[in-house]
Amino acid sequence: QVRPVESGGGLVQAGDSMRLSCVASGHLFSTYAMGWFRQAPGKEREFVAAIGEIPRDTDYEDSVKGRFTISRDNAKNAVYLQMSSLKPEDTAVYYCAAGPRGIGYQPWEYNYWGQGTEVTVSS
Repeated sequence: QVRPVESGGGLVQAGDSMRLSCVASGHLFSTYAMGWFRQAPGKEREFVAAIGEIPRDTDYEDSVKGRFTISRDNAKNAVYLQMSSLKPEDTAVYYCAAGPRGIGYQPWEYNYWGQGTEVTVSS
């Protein structure tokens, strides 16, 4: 079992960059696939990016490809989301989640969730 805790959100302007961090307490972090999801007001939670137990296995939602990069540091029980060229439509609460082996694209595929960190991108 792991408990993710996100940090790094805030208010930025369009075109800026921001890095979100997620540190997970617990054991066997390296055995979990990790994902980032986001939820904008009035919308459903959506997949943003994920990284498998093997760090080279990554995938992204189409609208963030080329702008966002997910990475992990198993020695620190951490996963990161580097976001660049931010757009107002990236405004949302971003959640970090841990799931079973393999990249998942749906929230139900993840077992453990953080409380979220809010990202606001002004135009």
